[in-house]
Amino acid sequence: MLLFALKMLIGDRAKYIGLIIALSFSSFIISQQAAIFLGIMKRTVGFIADTSQPNIWVMDPTVQFVDDVKPLKDTDLYRVRSVSGVDWAVPMYKGLIQARLHNGTFQTCVFIGIDDASLIGGPPRMVEGTITDLRFPDAVFVNKVGAETKLASPQRRDDGQSIPLKVGDVMELNDNRAYVAGICETSRTFQSQPVVYTTYDRATTFVPAQRKLLSFILVKSKPGIDVHELCARIRAETGFAAYTKRGFEWLTIMYYVKNTGIVINFGVAIVLGFIIGVAIAGQTFLNFTMDNLAYFGTFKAMGADKRILIKMILLQALFVSGIGWGIGIGGAAIFGYLFRGTELSFTLPFHLYLASGLSMLIICLIAAVFSLIKVMRVDPAIVFKS
Repeated sequence: MLLFALKMLIGDRAKYIGLIIALSFSSFIISQQAAIFLGIMKRTVGFIADTSQPNIWVMDPTVQFVDDVKPLKDTDLYRVRSVSGVDWAVPMYKGLIQARLHNGTFQTCVFIGIDDASLIGGPPRMVEGTITDLRFPDAVFVNKVGAETKLASPQRRDDGQSIPLKVGDVMELNDNRAYVAGICETSRTFQSQPVVYTTYDRATTFVPAQRKLLSFILVKSKPGIDVHELCARIRAETGFAAYTKRGFEWLTIMYYVKNTGIVINFGVAIVLGFIIGVAIAGQTFLNFTMDNLAYFGTFKAMGADKRILIKMILLQALFVSGIGWGIGIGGAAIFGYLFRGTELSFTLPFHLYLASGLSMLIICLIAAVFSLIKVMRVDPAIVFKS
């Protein structure tokens, strides 16, 4: 009888295809919108993820997210270094700086200053040059995307494209000469601004003079020291905020979740996709059941109990949900592949596959409930009615 249930489903081609289309569209919308949302959240913590060497970030206790920089005094670095369990602690500057382009216009860049001695906190991957090239006079690194787009020369090549910034070029940062010593690969940021790296001492001379310029203190715990316990110790002894790398990422993500409309905007689209799936699939599945009530009545007249009929309906629902989910998630994956490397933020992790599959299952189970009510109430005598 279970095999016959599938034959009944596939045999009604119009309603079968309608179910597949509705569920595929719903699966695509839910997966695609959720993937873009996760991609945006990933960009908000891209800078933290790129800085892989430290496992603790120390900052002013009022900092709310990674771009909410509230500087410390340079002498605060030594207070953190004196805490028991700290293997090393290095300074980092993070701020914004104006780059003057060749045509006289200005471009705001994310400006990063890393420790002069160890160069800890540098870019995750060098495309051209080596990390030690940052010790050249007036040297800076520029991220690849920024060098090819917003910092590219306005002059045009024969093919009409702008000329990318390259190693050996000289640029102007806040009226200071900067020699491009390398091109690096970094994660795209939430603001999608060019990223410029230099040493900490050079960064503090490039930016306007202030009493405090130390943005973050990057800390590595000694082997065998519990990271969370060391964070608590740093907070107790210095009064600064101290977060693990994952903790700082969550602090930043939760700031954007609570203080922006990103969740609401994408949440509405995801909920609408779910409602559309329930409405269309439920109506189509109910119509399919109504058209086949005579068959279910026949099964009842032949002695089929309620458990068999329930299994038949659920099998039909699971069958179309699996196909609809596969087409929808596949379409979302293709969408992300086609837009890879663009400004579109898109992340499709494994757990999103599971979440979208679960949503399709729930949609089909809701649709199946209405059909089950009709099937349970069908009178076997319907078989003998003309």
